[in-house]
Amino acid sequence: RLSTSKFPDSPTLHTPVPKLSFPQPNPFLSSSHHHLLPAGKAAGATVAPPGQQSQSSLSKRKSSANAASTSPASTPAIAKPTRIVYREKFPSESELPFWQKTWFIVLLLIMALGFFALAIFLFLSLDDYSDFSVSATPSSSEGVEVTFGSVIKLMHERTKFRLHSHEVPYGSGSGQQSVTGFPGVDDSNSYWVVKPVPGSSDKQGDTIKSGTVIRLQHMKTRKWLHSHLHASPISGNLEVSCFGGETESDTGDHWKLEIEGKGKVWKQDQKVRLRHVDTGGYLHSHDKKYQRIAGGQQEVCGVEQKGRDNVWLAAEGVYLPTNEGKAESS
Repeated sequence: RLSTSKFPDSPTLHTPVPKLSFPQPNPFLSSSHHHLLPAGKAAGATVAPPGQQSQSSLSKRKSSANAASTSPASTPAIAKPTRIVYREKFPSESELPFWQKTWFIVLLLIMALGFFALAIFLFLSLDDYSDFSVSATPSSSEGVEVTFGSVIKLMHERTKFRLHSHEVPYGSGSGQQSVTGFPGVDDSNSYWVVKPVPGSSDKQGDTIKSGTVIRLQHMKTRKWLHSHLHASPISGNLEVSCFGGETESDTGDHWKLEIEGKGKVWKQDQKVRLRHVDTGGYLHSHDKKYQRIAGGQQEVCGVEQKGRDNVWLAAEGVYLPTNEGKAESS
């Protein structure tokens, strides 16, 4: 359109401007979509009118896009992530090495052997007096005399328990070292050394007659068989304990030997009684047993009445004869 405003006197000229039209690109003929058209229709395709052409081109584009998205040949396939699961495989029992299958049994065997060796060591270390040749069973020989210096076990005639002591004090009474009756025959804490009282003319190897006052020294602890007026723990009778030492002894350690029957000299396996000089009580034991510290061991005490429960016999031990020969052991 031309404007004639610069020339007011001249008439207005309206010259039409030609309208330029550009051909619309045919989507079916574009290079980017040629591969979507069938081979037979690409050359002979008809051009639709402008209104229908846009709609058909849109529909073709959508259908071609869908075909492209679903066609495996046109679009590369996206690889899905691979899930790797690790599973630990435990070997079966048959696949295990021999040492892994048997190590626990071997450990138990080693522990058992260790405890066995410890028990043997403790058993052998209990007897400090290995110089004596002592039998664990009562002697079959009769008539062996008990002499001063002999190391013997006293057996309670009715219950067969041995006179016994150990380094365990009484929990009541005097609190001194306890004396009990022990059921076994192999315990070294049941040995007693027969000794004379101080000031007497008796010496080692002398025989012991009925009525002789003696002392009994516990071989392991070196204390003396003792009694006093304290009450015994279970029955309440006279308490019997171990007291003193090598250089410490008093009349509470004195016991008078009384032989049963017609015998005049103390012999092995002969029934005897021991009567305490200070209190007058007989060395006594019975079936009443301790339950805690000395479980299974029976009480030893002193009683004034003479009875069958205060009868004792010299059993296992080393017996020193009156002559210069070798000591007899039984």
